[in-house]
Amino acid sequence: MPESEEFAAELLGVLRRRRAHSRGVTTSAVEDRHDIGKDELWDLWMDLTDKTTASRMQIFFDLCDRDRDGKISGSELKSAILLSASANRLSILDEQAEEYAALLMEELDREKKGEVGISQLESLLSKRAFEADSFRQHYQSHYPCNAERLGRLQFLACSTKNAFQEDWRRLWIVGVWFGAMAALFMWKSMQYSYRSGFEVMGYCVSMAKGAAETLKLNMALILFPVCRNTITWLRSTRLGSVIPFDDSISFHKTVAGAICLGVLIHGGAHLTCDFPRIANAESKTFMRTLGRDFHGCQPSMLGMVMSVEGVTGIAMVILMAVSFLLATNLARKNRLKLRRPFDKLTGFNVFWYSHHLFAIVYALLIVHSTLLFLTHKWSEKTTWLYILVPTVLYIGERFLRVSRACIYKVDIVQAAIFPGNVLSLHMTKPPGFKYQSGMYIFIQCPSISPFEWHPFSITSAPGDEHLSVHVRSLGDWTEEIMRTFAKVHNDSRLCSMKFSQKKTERHNQTECMNRFPKLYIDGPYGAAAQDYRKYDVMLLVGLGIGATPFISILRDMLNTQTGKPEYQQSPRRCPSHAYFYWVTKEQGSFQWFKGVMNEVAEMDHKAVIEMHNYLTCVHEEGDARSALITLVQALHHAKSGVDIVSGTRVRTHFARPNWNKVFARLAANHPGARVGVFYCGMASAAKELEGIAWTFSQRTSTRFEFRKESF
Repeated sequence: MPESEEFAAELLGVLRRRRAHSRGVTTSAVEDRHDIGKDELWDLWMDLTDKTTASRMQIFFDLCDRDRDGKISGSELKSAILLSASANRLSILDEQAEEYAALLMEELDREKKGEVGISQLESLLSKRAFEADSFRQHYQSHYPCNAERLGRLQFLACSTKNAFQEDWRRLWIVGVWFGAMAALFMWKSMQYSYRSGFEVMGYCVSMAKGAAETLKLNMALILFPVCRNTITWLRSTRLGSVIPFDDSISFHKTVAGAICLGVLIHGGAHLTCDFPRIANAESKTFMRTLGRDFHGCQPSMLGMVMSVEGVTGIAMVILMAVSFLLATNLARKNRLKLRRPFDKLTGFNVFWYSHHLFAIVYALLIVHSTLLFLTHKWSEKTTWLYILVPTVLYIGERFLRVSRACIYKVDIVQAAIFPGNVLSLHMTKPPGFKYQSGMYIFIQCPSISPFEWHPFSITSAPGDEHLSVHVRSLGDWTEEIMRTFAKVHNDSRLCSMKFSQKKTERHNQTECMNRFPKLYIDGPYGAAAQDYRKYDVMLLVGLGIGATPFISILRDMLNTQTGKPEYQQSPRRCPSHAYFYWVTKEQGSFQWFKGVMNEVAEMDHKAVIEMHNYLTCVHEEGDARSALITLVQALHHAKSGVDIVSGTRVRTHFARPNWNKVFARLAANHPGARVGVFYCGMASAAKELEGIAWTFSQRTSTRFEFRKESF
């Protein structure tokens, strides 16, 4: 990037001048050179990696001292601030840089000389020394590792116990599921091992029929996790404490994998073993064992493949293969990057429509299971019994979605596009529409597609007068809805509408509603975040747009503090503390979250909510490229209470969080507490957080329970 190259050139010049000065060489002899030799590169690297305070301070001072007179003026500070901002991809205007330079000079130049030396700068930076070592020693002395305190065997027993406490709900569900599949497989395999056809086909028929019985079960089970209304209702019952409904989508994918395995065993055994043995069996043996099943006529291999049973089976395999392949992350998230026109074969839309091929699969399954070669009694044709209830339930939920779209009529009363391709939508709340913080809804835009529904977290609190969501442009549908709303008006602020907690001010409402595209909603549906009240303490972690599920929770906690009538009457408890960590890579992302951050700072009188923003495009504290920005940020926040990066009262941290330090701090502040760790973002970070949560649950008296949002 150009800004990084400019900073690198400045840094190279500083290091070369330092090296030339130490050797008594004139600086002009090295400044005009554009090449770097091996020996010089090594010398410069040694200077750059020197971690002594004096060395780093001198490099930082020389970067600011552009005229090399041993003093830093206000104009030099301004230039250094602008250079540092560009190197960190921060948007700081020329007027702002002048203001920040004046702020630094006011703090450094106490004698009003108009310039400062390295001693004043060193004195100011020393006040901001990081105290990580002292905290680490405090943590280690108060929370020693259980392995050292208890011994290996006791630590292993304790770890096993904690692991069981964390995953016992998953374990018993998976155990029952595996047990059911094993029992069905063994039962059906043994049943066919005693039939006359076993003499011809052997254990091949036992394998095929055993796998078929597990397929019946899994073709029924795979529908339950996507019956979202049913799951939302069950989540609120006592079953919610023993069944991990948060893992419904993961279980859906796991069952799909079991179906693939069952199809391979069932179809493979038939095509490679059963059919050839039937076609090539001796005529007398065939008539004695299988003659009645095939009406006295021995079929050929091609005849069995081209029969109704064979054609329906092959058709189901093809349709399922297409659907499963297009549902993988590579295809669904468009990571294949195919060239045109093949790029249209991937993406969420293709995943959505290809999944509806299963309607044909289930119809073929009924036909396939009715016309079986070796089964003629209706009492043994049980496929319809397996899939009857889940199929009716799923179809009922689809009809419920259509009816809700007619009942829950919403109008767009505010829309705004923020930096980072985030669309904020405020809608009227339909009468009777009740939800809890952390829930999500499905949205349909008929002008884009009359069939597609997409899930979005509700960002308004249950007590708010409006319903709001935030949409980030990540796929084909979200890109299209962004373009649709952008067409309404060229300006990013599409329609002026202000909301307050007590009163909604509407300006030109009818005109605005007519200009916006029509939307339909379905829901609300339960998610992991809605269980936040079950915990003593909350740790909310959002990456980018992943902050949306937690906005409603933060608003809900603020409404509880303000003492709204509907909250005073509620008997539900609330966590004593909430720690919110938001990690984003763009400074512009703070714009759409600015209102919530200011609300928390103004209304959180009991200091229940602690917010931490992390901007990853800025280099970490201690890096020369961000040192000046860090210094200006600290002074400006101390003086005005406003962060220069986010424009809010919440201080912005740079680079990525050190999650070990975050968890250690929570464990030290809340010993013996039950901490709910709620996460929404990339799967890679989820594995890291889950591992750290498990580790600190073993090593401290604080129990961390990891919960991931999954739609």
